[in-house]
Amino acid sequence: MADDKHLASIEGPTLQVQLQPQWHAASLRYFERDSAFTAMVSAVTGLSVPNDLGAVCAGGADRLVLLAWRSPTDTLLLTGDAGLLDSLQTAAAALTDGCLVDQRGGLLVMRARGESVAALVARNAGHGAMPAIGESRRTRFADVAMLIVKVQPEETLFVIDRIYAPHVMASIRVSAADLEHPLHS
Repeated sequence: MADDKHLASIEGPTLQVQLQPQWHAASLRYFERDSAFTAMVSAVTGLSVPNDLGAVCAGGADRLVLLAWRSPTDTLLLTGDAGLLDSLQTAAAALTDGCLVDQRGGLLVMRARGESVAALVARNAGHGAMPAIGESRRTRFADVAMLIVKVQPEETLFVIDRIYAPHVMASIRVSAADLEHPLHS
């Protein structure tokens, strides 16, 4: 997939967007925030399930774990550690008050950096769609459902269904060209 010309990185002076195929995704679904399932998630990941619209992360490049709110009963897990995801899946199998839905291969993460990220989000998802640090927001970006997550000042993560990646990257390319070289009238 990384060789697909439609998914090539975007590198400009004020905007960079790269696919992050090394990240694994899972949906953590539960009935109650305070449950045996969410306690198990905390014990295995070292992170508590985030509050509404929240996002938390820990670890370094190889052991990165990110939890991002998607709804009152659904948290997205992103990690570069496939073993961690496997451990969570095994632990979750014994519980009845929540489940882990493995979304490896189904979701794709894009990392956006640069001073034009907020303008890119406003242009494609609307003003107010850009999360603050420690937040996660569901929105429509270029008419595609997207989760936008911000846990570090210098980067924003876009999480989408893999099938829409070429469309979203094409939209980002068009917007990036406009942001880098706006037309003057």
